[in-house]
Amino acid sequence: MTDVNDVNDVQAAPGPLGDTVRAEMAQIIARYPEPRSALLPMLHLVQSHQGYVTPEGIELCAEVLDITEAEVAAVATFYTMYKRRPVGDYHVGVCTNTLCAIMGGDAIWDDLSEYLGVGHDETTDDGKVSLERVECNAACDYAPVMMVNWEFMDNQTPQSARELVDRLRAGEQVTSTRGPRICTWKQAERVLAGFPDELATEGVAAGPASLVGLELAHENGWTAPEGGQRELGGSTK
Repeated sequence: MTDVNDVNDVQAAPGPLGDTVRAEMAQIIARYPEPRSALLPMLHLVQSHQGYVTPEGIELCAEVLDITEAEVAAVATFYTMYKRRPVGDYHVGVCTNTLCAIMGGDAIWDDLSEYLGVGHDETTDDGKVSLERVECNAACDYAPVMMVNWEFMDNQTPQSARELVDRLRAGEQVTSTRGPRICTWKQAERVLAGFPDELATEGVAAGPASLVGLELAHENGWTAPEGGQRELGGSTK
């Protein structure tokens, strides 16, 4: 497995968070009635600049929001999408929750971890790929599912997973099975911070497996009840 210090040696130290980042944080804060509500996208903004939530990033968020560093750190360590050590250019998540595991997610995880030589929340020596065992991605109709920088890669196998990371490491353009082309980790984090990359409409948003119920409804003339009223125990409410 890759030692954290090795990863830090491979990846360049994150650049400082200067006036540009402060200005972007101000833009984020302006979207919310309460400034501290902006903390989540602000942490994504830090990751978009520095690759992960650094001590400097925590300090700056606390200063700008006028809250304590402990409050910022509590949020940054609660949610798994915020990383506290360097992340690869391509963060690969393998779903091993119940259905994906049964359909092959466990096998994909074991094979990919051995193939890359890294474990959970670790990064390859070249800094290209980090690996995470993720919880349910709400895509059970495409199990087993992987994600790359939070974009779906559906119906995977151990072989297709290896081919995927090989293409990513080689710098090839990879397109999500239900979404846009895969961007880098920092670019994806900037989108999550609220700065669109104009790729939202690129690619297929809903695949055939997700639309089966809708097709059945159309074929059978089924419609949803009209809003505003529903029957409960024989009475209309």
